[in-house]
Amino acid sequence: MEDGAVILPVVTPGRFVSGRTPDRRFWHEALFYSGGEDFVRRTSAFVRDGLAAGEPVLILLIGPKIDLLRQELGSDADRIQLGDMAEIGRNPGRIISRWQEFVDERGASGGRVRGIGEPIWAERTAEELVEAQRHESLLNLAFIGSPAWVLCPYDVATLDRSVIEEAYRSHPIITNGDAGLTSETYRRLGDVARPFDDPLEPAPRSAESFQLSIEDLSAMRHLLIDRAAKFGLSPERSADFVLAANEVASNSLRYGAGAMTLRTWDDGDALVCDVSDEGRIASPLAGRRRPSAGDPSGYGLWLANELCDLVQLRSFADGSTVRLRMIRR
Repeated sequence: MEDGAVILPVVTPGRFVSGRTPDRRFWHEALFYSGGEDFVRRTSAFVRDGLAAGEPVLILLIGPKIDLLRQELGSDADRIQLGDMAEIGRNPGRIISRWQEFVDERGASGGRVRGIGEPIWAERTAEELVEAQRHESLLNLAFIGSPAWVLCPYDVATLDRSVIEEAYRSHPIITNGDAGLTSETYRRLGDVARPFDDPLEPAPRSAESFQLSIEDLSAMRHLLIDRAAKFGLSPERSADFVLAANEVASNSLRYGAGAMTLRTWDDGDALVCDVSDEGRIASPLAGRRRPSAGDPSGYGLWLANELCDLVQLRSFADGSTVRLRMIRR
């Protein structure tokens, strides 16, 4: 793509959103911008409006964007919470947990909170992009009725046209220029709630494959420890990977249907582990929100999201697969 090129939307925008001041319901808005100056101007105004209204503000951006915004805000930057999306959102499956913590802590009194989150940037891998786009749709389901306003910036100068088109489907409100518009291609919540069955790249023929029972979990852990060492993961990251795989495999054996199959391989960049069974994972938010205290259900998938660089969960007509990836770094 040419540097500085602006992608024009190919869908017909809906009605103008007058006033651009949402009510107490969840308000999920995509902001299309082009370049650093446009980004800073628009996001800083959003932050200052929130501070003037007495609203808590959380900002999740990659490092360079944080620096730009902090410089523009000056002393106001000390009044907001800042997080590095490149770390928090390396695996998009853990971003909703961070938003949930913020909404629960700062919105408990019923007052509105607001935030900026940019989970999609040009350097995302193809696998990460799919999960980040899934995250954007799931936000609408996760925060129904929550008094939160989340602004998601999209750099139209660097992102592919297809990414911008998908933003129209995952955000009910679009800001392009100075106009706030409803999206006519917004994906309805009933569609978001259906099992996610986008295909995964098949495991290579060189992948090691095992059918496991509960008695095989110890042997599985030792196998993965050995594979992680040979791949070159650090001891800490190896332990995280093995723990995540153990939790997902234990869940499969405990709650899944039919035989559980584990496959593992490395693709040069990451150590990969698939856990598959014949059951279906019904909840679209499985693993995306921290389980309540004392509730053991859902803990394994949530922990896998917290520990791994990427988690890809798919639920097909004939069963489910959870794919874990850990990068060598």
